[in-house]
Amino acid sequence: MNRSGILISMKQISLQVYLCFVLAIMTTKAAMGQRITTLTEVASFGNNQPIGVTVAPKTNRLFVSFPHQEPFLYGLTEIINGERLPYPNLDWNKYIPEQANAHFFNVQDLYADDKNFLWVLDSKPAGGASVFGADKQSDPSGKFKLLQIDLTTNNVVRTYTFEDLPKDRSALNDVCVDNRKHLAYLSDPGLHALVVLDLETGKSRALLQDDPSTIVKPGLKLRLDGKDVVDTLGKPFVSNVNGIALTQDGKYFYYRAINQTKLYRIETQYLADQRLSPAELSAKVEMVAETGICHGMIADAKGNIYLSNSPDRSIQYVSPDKQLHVLIQDDRLIWPDSFGVGKDGYLYLSASQMNRLPKYNKGEDKVDYPYRIYKVKLP
Repeated sequence: MNRSGILISMKQISLQVYLCFVLAIMTTKAAMGQRITTLTEVASFGNNQPIGVTVAPKTNRLFVSFPHQEPFLYGLTEIINGERLPYPNLDWNKYIPEQANAHFFNVQDLYADDKNFLWVLDSKPAGGASVFGADKQSDPSGKFKLLQIDLTTNNVVRTYTFEDLPKDRSALNDVCVDNRKHLAYLSDPGLHALVVLDLETGKSRALLQDDPSTIVKPGLKLRLDGKDVVDTLGKPFVSNVNGIALTQDGKYFYYRAINQTKLYRIETQYLADQRLSPAELSAKVEMVAETGICHGMIADAKGNIYLSNSPDRSIQYVSPDKQLHVLIQDDRLIWPDSFGVGKDGYLYLSASQMNRLPKYNKGEDKVDYPYRIYKVKLP
């Protein structure tokens, strides 16, 4: 081959390398762009604010709960083809406060376990204990129950009423269920504690009360949409331990306050050990990562812990190596509040827009209606 032929071949090779390089960049950018735009609407609810979200791991059934506030339709629903149906039936969703044991009064959180049970936390704290403060209709004593519903029969099989908690100060918020140890773990921002419920005896214990890991960081305010989240009385929104997550192997329990920047965890064997003193239990707590302001959390089968970042309107996750990653960032993620992991490989979530309610905007409603549930592909 003469010199000119060699030069032509080299140019062809260079062109091929260049084209491959350009294609790789374009593919990467396309993939990154797809990640940014993969937030998909699953269902919308008009003026009804979704709070709790969970997905049954065996069947991928999607459940969404709503607090008792006007306009009110149902407290607990199953979402089928984008439509909400009262669950487990219409009667349970009738608001009859004087018959609280047979009807929902304020469904707060949901948890679908690996045994095909749906756990429903029906929680209305006393006004002084609620993270939202008191109102004219506030009761001096809170109402709490945890329902276990068989997803095969759609029947309530057991109800727990937390008789050993101080009903004037408790504010049960989120729940996870550990079938290996027959325990439920709950966050209680009112007591500044974790609550461990024995599912066999019905007895509960408040743990890590006023521990550095369960209380707010002094002076840390929520600043969303460019302003502090402060109610009409001038009171900033503040919540102690709130979001929680249980790894699917049952080994670690993750938790944190909203007005806090740190994510903590503790091995569940220590939460189950009643011999440990408060100081001994506190010594078992591990700070995992700095994550920013967060509301809801959940774990997937790989041990990733997903959590919201409200100021950045994003969903983050902490991988098992304790590294913080961004799953998705989208302007529609306004106060992401609750998560569910589907067997279809998606993370389901609510956007409650709590900071846009009239209560935090001098009486002006700034919610972007309709309220929606979204999903995003897991990494």
